[in-house]
Amino acid sequence: QVQLVESGGGLVQAGGSLRLSCAASGRTFSGIVVGWFRQAPGKEREFVAAISWSSSYTVYADSVKGRFTISRDNAKNTVVLIMNSLRPEDTAGYYCAAGYGPSNWYRKESYDYWGQGTQVTVSS
Repeated sequence: QVQLVESGGGLVQAGGSLRLSCAASGRTFSGIVVGWFRQAPGKEREFVAAISWSSSYTVYADSVKGRFTISRDNAKNTVVLIMNSLRPEDTAGYYCAAGYGPSNWYRKESYDYWGQGTQVTVSS
């Protein structure tokens, strides 16, 4: 089992920035792929970004490309999502997810472990 705990959400004005963290514990973090998803009220949970174990590979949703950056510190079992130039449409609950070799990084069904989420609200 892997336990994931997100932190760093909050209320920010449009154009502002936030830093989300995902702290992992339990089963080894080695080899695990970590992704961020978000879910707005009444909408499906959607992919935001993901990063490989070695940090060699990162992928982003088109809607956040160039504004968000995902990184990880394996020594601290932590993955960080830096969100810049935030927009009201970025408002959602943000969830950290992890999986050992997910078949498709963009699909939530590919991940085995999930955190409880942290709320991000961007005001206009």
